[in-house]
Amino acid sequence: MTRSLENRVAIVTGGSGGIGGATAKLLAQNGATVAVADIDFSGSEKVVKEIIASGGQAKAYKVDLANEEDIKKLVLGIVEDFEHIDILFNNAGIIKRTTCLDISAQEWDMVFDVNVRAIFLMCKYVIPHMRKVGAGSIINTGSGWGLKGGGRALSYCASKGAVVNMTRALAIDHGPDNIRVNSVNPGDTNTQMLVNEANQLQQEVQTFLAESADRPLKRMGEPIEIAQAVLFLASDDSSFMTGSALVVDGGGIA
Repeated sequence: MTRSLENRVAIVTGGSGGIGGATAKLLAQNGATVAVADIDFSGSEKVVKEIIASGGQAKAYKVDLANEEDIKKLVLGIVEDFEHIDILFNNAGIIKRTTCLDISAQEWDMVFDVNVRAIFLMCKYVIPHMRKVGAGSIINTGSGWGLKGGGRALSYCASKGAVVNMTRALAIDHGPDNIRVNSVNPGDTNTQMLVNEANQLQQEVQTFLAESADRPLKRMGEPIEIAQAVLFLASDDSSFMTGSALVVDGGGIA
């Protein structure tokens, strides 16, 4: 296994905790310099402090991924700080647990702004810099619900389905640039998002979490387990993979 990321610069959006925080730390442990980007700047700073305390290199950035100008400034700031970008993990995402009858048009747009439009814009502004170095790896966070349907999660399912197929289209367009684009598709993972879902559905949290473990491996995933899949896709170990939808869900889809 050759997962050294020495001399590579990685961006992690939604990096203040959960899957993003675990991935930022793991990429740094494997040699990458990590730009930890999130609207929660204090959370990003905490992750960065942990990375630096462990001997890694990282910097926190505040970004509103629903704002194109913020994304432009983020990418330019990272290039100014580190000169190049080699890895992009588009991880930030939100969920609204509703049917089409319950969700407002404004809520629908917000889900798509963060889950889909932000990935498009991050790729739009990062890919030119990857072209300059002649290579790159982009990993987009999809979901098991991007590959099959789920109840009371219309906007989320639609947005994650868009992420999975947008990933394929990006892979086709930018393969000739030696830029690989893949999606990682987690099942229920032990993060704050699951607690938020329980609250949105007005369900008791522990009951909801227990139901989330109803899959062949009989447990939820842990953020580090998703992070390990992202590390694989970011590294040269996956050098012949692009356009793939890698499922990490404890057998939930099966």
